[in-house]
Amino acid sequence: MRAGTTVLTVDDDDDVRMLVADILGDAGFRVLTAASGEAALGLLQGDEAIDVLFTDVVMPGLSGMELARRAKRLRPTLRILVASGYWPHIVSGLRADERLSKPYDAPVLVSSLRRLLASAPTTG
Repeated sequence: MRAGTTVLTVDDDDDVRMLVADILGDAGFRVLTAASGEAALGLLQGDEAIDVLFTDVVMPGLSGMELARRAKRLRPTLRILVASGYWPHIVSGLRADERLSKPYDAPVLVSSLRRLLASAPTTG
């Protein structure tokens, strides 16, 4: 992981979003947060440097999977990690290193992000 790697974490649950931000911040990531897919898209449409989108799948409004699709169109080399407890029927088209099963703990989250960052980005 290079210094200043930025993760945009998206979750409609305030407690989960803040906990993830704390975990990632403690692990040395720069963290941006969004409470919805729509808010995350707003950040992704801006000029902010973002290396990874980490999103919950099930959210009201724009789902994490739809957010991931739109994010890839906006930023083709953006790395994406989605979290869900509803495998495999709710998530499709993602590599194994782009999925994180709930529940997860801090070490699993951090190691999953580091593995994802070490892999080649997907495009399209």
